Amino acid sequence: MTNHSDILIVGAGILGLSHAYAAARRGLKVSVFERSATPLGASVRNFGQALVTGQPPGIMSELARASREIWANWAQQAGFALKRNGSYLFARTEAEEQLLDAFCAGRAREQGYRVELLRGAALNDLYSGQFSHHRAALHGLDDQQLYSREAIPTLIEYLHRELGVTFHFSTLVREVEPGQLHSTAGTFHAEQIIVCSGHDYQTLLAEPISQLQPSICRLQMLRARPQVEFNLQHALLTGLSCVHYGAFSDLPEAAAIQAQILRESPHLHEHGIHLLISPTPYGELIIGDSHHYGSDASPFNAEQVDTWMLELAEHTLGCKVQVVERWQGVYGAKGPGPFSLLQAAPGVSAALMHTGVGMSVGPALGEGHIARLLGESA
Repeated sequence: MTNHSDILIVGAGILGLSHAYAAARRGLKVSVFERSATPLGASVRNFGQALVTGQPPGIMSELARASREIWANWAQQAGFALKRNGSYLFARTEAEEQLLDAFCAGRAREQGYRVELLRGAALNDLYSGQFSHHRAALHGLDDQQLYSREAIPTLIEYLHRELGVTFHFSTLVREVEPGQLHSTAGTFHAEQIIVCSGHDYQTLLAEPISQLQPSICRLQMLRARPQVEFNLQHALLTGLSCVHYGAFSDLPEAAAIQAQILRESPHLHEHGIHLLISPTPYGELIIGDSHHYGSDASPFNAEQVDTWMLELAEHTLGCKVQVVERWQGVYGAKGPGPFSLLQAAPGVSAALMHTGVGMSVGPALGEGHIARLLGESA
C-alpha cells in the first residue's frame, strides 16, 4: 500500500513533532498530518520558554530535564537559535524574597534544581543595573528559551530533510481507527496512530477525550519593543509566577504571596495574570500572560488586561515599552493531571497536555510514549 507508514501522527505542534522525532530516529517510517498550512496552535503562540526551574518535583521536572538535552540536540542539528543561559525570576516584595530563600535552602538542594540567588552587588551588576530595583533574582541555570515562531518550522524542515518524516499540511483528519486514518488527502495505514490534537477535543476521539473533562485556557499576549537599549538574553519571570508554578506554589511561603495578591491586586488573581517575558532574536520582547478558562476560547480581548500586563512588564524592566503586536495564546488545560496518554483503541492513542508547559516537557514526553508503544524496556 502506497499510503502505509509505521506510525501516523495527527498534529504538528511540539507534542506531534516530539513523537515524530522519537519514532523516526528509530528508523520508522513516520507521517504527520496538520490541518493548517503551518502550525498555529500553542507551540507557536507561546513564549518559547523551556523551563526546568518551575516544574514541580517528580515526573514533570524529570521530563523537563530530559527535554532540555533533546532541545540542545535539535538546535544543533536543525540549526535554530537556543538560549541556554537560564532565566531570572525577580522578587519584588519581601514575601517573594522569603519564598526564594526558602526554595534555595530547601527544595532546590533536595531535588537538584540548579539555581543561584542574586542580591546586592550581583543583582546590581545584572544588565548594568537594569534590574537593581528588585530585592533579589533567582537564576534558573537549566532554563532555556527559543523563538518558537521560527524554531518550530525549522524543526519540521529538519525532520523532513534528515529523518525522512512525511508531512501532510492543510490536511484535515476526519477519523482514526485501528490501522487506518481517514483524511482529506485520502486514507492512510499504520500499526500505530497517535493523536496530538492540542486543545481540539471534538474532531477526533471525542468520546474518550471527554472522559478527561479537559478545558481550554486562553491567554492575552503582546510583542513589544523596549524604549531603552539593552540586549536581553534571558527569559524573565517575577514572584507572581511562584503561585502558578509547581516548583514553588505548594511551599508554605507561597501563601503569603497569594494573600498579598488578593489583598493588594485582586485583579491579578481574577484574570490569572503573572508576568513572563521572552526576548526575540530581533530585540523585541514577548510579554504576557493572563489565564481565562472555559470550554471554548473567547475571541474577545480585554484592553484592561493588556494594560495591567504592560504595567507589570514596565516595572520589571525598568523602562517603557511600545506594543507592536497582540494575539491570543491558547492551550489545553485542567485535565486529570498535567498530561494524558490515552489508549483509545488497539494501535490508537492520544497525547494531550493539560498545562501550558508543553515546550518544557514535550520532547521527553514524546520519547517516552514512543518507547512504551514499541514495547521497549525502561
